[in-house]
Amino acid sequence: QVQLVESGGGLVQAGGSLRLSCAASGRTFSVYAMGWIRQAPGKEREFVAAISWPGGSPYYADSVKGRFTISRDNAKNTVYLQMNSLKPEDTGVYYCAAGRGNRAQTLADFGSWGQGTHVTVSS
Repeated sequence: QVQLVESGGGLVQAGGSLRLSCAASGRTFSVYAMGWIRQAPGKEREFVAAISWPGGSPYYADSVKGRFTISRDNAKNTVYLQMNSLKPEDTGVYYCAAGRGNRAQTLADFGSWGQGTHVTVSS
């Protein structure tokens, strides 16, 4: 099993930036893709971004392309999500997730999830 702990969420004004971090543990981290999922109030979970193992091949939802950047540091077992040009629509709980293989592009590709970190973007 993979254990994930997110951090870096907070309140930011529209147009601002935040950097989320996810610390992972577990033997499967070495072979899994990693990603970020979010959920806004009243909405279903939404895929945000993913990065393959061991790295590269980032994949983004259309809603965040050009604004968010996912990266990973395998030596530190950590994945990041740099969020720029934030919009009120980006508000929600952001979850770090471990994929079931070395590639991930949809919600169904992920297994383990963290407990989430809250992101609030004010207008």
